Amino acid sequence: MARLAQSLARGIESVEGMRARVRTVPKVATVIDKPMPAVPSEGAPYVEARDLEECAGLALGSPTRFGNMAAPLKYFIDGLGPEWARGTLSGKPACVFSASASMHGGQETTLFSMMLPLLHHGMLIVGLPYTEPDLNATRSGGTPYGATHVSGTANDRPVGEEEARLAYALGKRLAGVARRLA
Repeated sequence: MARLAQSLARGIESVEGMRARVRTVPKVATVIDKPMPAVPSEGAPYVEARDLEECAGLALGSPTRFGNMAAPLKYFIDGLGPEWARGTLSGKPACVFSASASMHGGQETTLFSMMLPLLHHGMLIVGLPYTEPDLNATRSGGTPYGATHVSGTANDRPVGEEEARLAYALGKRLAGVARRLA
């Protein structure tokens, strides 16, 4: 997921005047007597409401869990009631990306599961058109609904060049739409 997010971020930053912020969501804590750290020990910082307010567009990614987004992301999205009521994300473009262990592991349904709340927030969904040559040639990952990666059941398959190019193209497309809307 991190390599896909980095490729998306590079695509976003390839558009003049656009800047990417890579963020993550905290794990869902099953033990409540020990607070989670305020900052993750490694990787991207946790997303904050300010990030959603300040963004011109949103790229939302999640590993596939039985054809659905992962619980931490769902938990985060479920807590966005105040942002929904204020229309924080309304009218902004969004795209989605995912990874799964197997080729038929539910990437497309995961992408759709992430799109639904974005549509409720009034966001404009941006996909990958078939004018992207890699979308017609890929044997690893990528759909018109968003960038994907097949990691292998042992998580031993790195993001392929086609997958990285498709994620880059999706980020560039998202940033281009956001720039035009602004």
